[in-house]
Amino acid sequence: MKLALVWMAWWVLLPVAVSAETVCLIRVDGVIGPATAGYVSRGIDDARARNAQCLIIQLNTPGGLLDSTQTIVQRFLASPVPVVVYVAPMGATATSAGCFITLAANVAAMAPATTIGAAHPVILGGGEQQLDPTMKQKLENFSVSYIEAIAGRRHHNIEWAKSAVRESASITSEKALELKVIDLIAADLPDLLKQLNGREIDGKALKTAGATVAEIKTSVAERVSQMLFRPEVMFILMLIAVYGIIGELTAPGAILPGVAGAIALILALYLASVLPINVTGLALIILALGLFTIDVFAPTHGVLTAGGIVSFVLGSLMLFNRADPLFRLSLSYIIPATLVTAAFFVFVVGKGLRAQRLPAKTGVGTMVGKTATALTPINSGGGQVFIDGEYWSAVSDAPIETGQLAEVMAVQGLTLKVKPKGRTE
Repeated sequence: MKLALVWMAWWVLLPVAVSAETVCLIRVDGVIGPATAGYVSRGIDDARARNAQCLIIQLNTPGGLLDSTQTIVQRFLASPVPVVVYVAPMGATATSAGCFITLAANVAAMAPATTIGAAHPVILGGGEQQLDPTMKQKLENFSVSYIEAIAGRRHHNIEWAKSAVRESASITSEKALELKVIDLIAADLPDLLKQLNGREIDGKALKTAGATVAEIKTSVAERVSQMLFRPEVMFILMLIAVYGIIGELTAPGAILPGVAGAIALILALYLASVLPINVTGLALIILALGLFTIDVFAPTHGVLTAGGIVSFVLGSLMLFNRADPLFRLSLSYIIPATLVTAAFFVFVVGKGLRAQRLPAKTGVGTMVGKTATALTPINSGGGQVFIDGEYWSAVSDAPIETGQLAEVMAVQGLTLKVKPKGRTE
């Protein structure tokens, strides 16, 4: 009886055991940056921990940064888990950095009506316009040799890979399969798993037919980092830092503007270390802020403010490489930011600073310049005056007789320093 039960349990559990294989999946959609590199690295580690048959990376990207791309490629080449890059869904692209990443996978797959290519380093590096011709040539030669090494390692079409860098060549999935740039075309994820089943990678046949797909989601930190990895976000953070810090300096003790400005400044500096920044554009923005500030004090009738507006617009246009669509700052951000910044300095900062320079209207500071009546003789040793309905102790370098008018020169604690009314010193 026991043997019969064991036999029946074995047959019931056999299908579960057969279909227990796991395939991990991550989705990369957007610019390749530090957050993407971290996400891919975590996906490889998770796939290895789960003993997955492979890691599938569904890719759709217009490109990204060279450093992040190199990190991802290095993880691919050293991965103990087979990596499959699947350019999908239909209409997706593996442009620039995406081309390098796709070619570096153990299996390169694409969905119908997708494209790959255009891997010229002007997009990959994000700052070719800032380089002299020699450095441009060095960057291009490095990119060519790098993609050649990747394509050779994965047995993909080396000549086409080099043309993707040198000539920004771009092809469809059908053409890519014909030229042996990729390994297969799959209509969807189930079709991809079906075609991967039995494919040998490093001497091991994949078992993906009927495998369980475990999707590895992006973490909150990765989503926030990816959201911050945008030129307009850095631009806005930079403005918040300026407004906050200046607001704190013009209104000491407000606390909130200073805290917000400090946090925004730290985040902006972090993004500046990652995004391709043009130093000339940054210098023009700093110059604009200086012109706005000087015009608050100098009677230039708005000339410096006009110059600051021009400098701010030019600096914003030059802050990122406008030839690169990944890091192009839109005029829809630049124009409102320019107007708001100019108004902030002219009306908020200007009014605040001018208000600080106005004479006091309340308190003991308002007594300077007023006229008092001497109640007793006043000299350097002391005396008393009556002013604003109050009795005050007073001292004077020149003698003042009882009943004589005296002018308040200064307030020294609870004593007024006075002089005879009408006398100049």
